[in-house]
Amino acid sequence: MAIRGPRLEFAVGAFLLLALASLLVLAFASTNRQFGGGGDTYPLTARFSTLGQLRLQAPVRIGGVAVGRVAKIDLDPKRFDAVVTLDIDRRYQLPADTSAGIFTSGLLGESYVGLQPGGDPENLKSGEEIAYTQPAVDLIQLAGKYMFGGGSASAPADANSTTTPSPTEATP
Repeated sequence: MAIRGPRLEFAVGAFLLLALASLLVLAFASTNRQFGGGGDTYPLTARFSTLGQLRLQAPVRIGGVAVGRVAKIDLDPKRFDAVVTLDIDRRYQLPADTSAGIFTSGLLGESYVGLQPGGDPENLKSGEEIAYTQPAVDLIQLAGKYMFGGGSASAPADANSTTTPSPTEATP
């Protein structure tokens, strides 16, 4: 039986430390690089008929730049709309006519809330609702419509078929 020396023990210890460090990096990346509180933010709400794959802590972006996070997702029991609470960084004061939409990064990427600021001189205040929203697009349903006859309602006429004139077109 071979005796394990200090080199082997050092190699195993170094491997374990490397594994723990990579798990820490993975945990850091999965929390979207935010531990603890979100900092100085204010809440806004938005109603959507369809959320798609939107999740908690999803980014809120303006022009591709993250300006906040999705804090809460609820269902309105009266209107049956999804009510999304957004935590927006206080540095960004949004106009009252800002619109919100749910988009996807790439074809199969993460969902995020995209904001499009308007030109209203009034700003949204903490706790107010974004009036203009666009729901998520269901890519599978869209592809199904395209593939299985969602295009044209009438079939094109066959070039070899004989057509009979309608009674208004017939001349005696």
